[in-house]
Amino acid sequence: MLELTPIWEFSRNHCVAICAFLVPAILLTTLQTLILIFLKRDPTQVRLCATLASCLAVVMYIHVGTWFAIGVVMAPTFILLGLASVSLAISLWASTYPVELIVRSGEWLHNFSATGIWRGGKEITR
Repeated sequence: MLELTPIWEFSRNHCVAICAFLVPAILLTTLQTLILIFLKRDPTQVRLCATLASCLAVVMYIHVGTWFAIGVVMAPTFILLGLASVSLAISLWASTYPVELIVRSGEWLHNFSATGIWRGGKEITR
């Protein structure tokens, strides 16, 4: 049977290093996914980047889970869990509905104007 205790101990002993890698990596891969969508790139590229972001988010879930397993319930654990959840949600949405996301982002960018405020499809100028 697979013994998980050494892996959990490694995760808790090297928490700062793991988080120092995972947090920027999750942020950058999720941002890259959104950039690829806004640039209307090939859905294969979007899915590849979204898959990488999802894998990193799952690793963060596992890392935070090791802390929950020993009873450490603090603000940083919930913040990291929230970061992973948002990244995973964006990645799943981007890989499942890339065309819908492109259309919605295009409509928003088209309706937004630098000279006014966009509200519900109507531009209000000051």
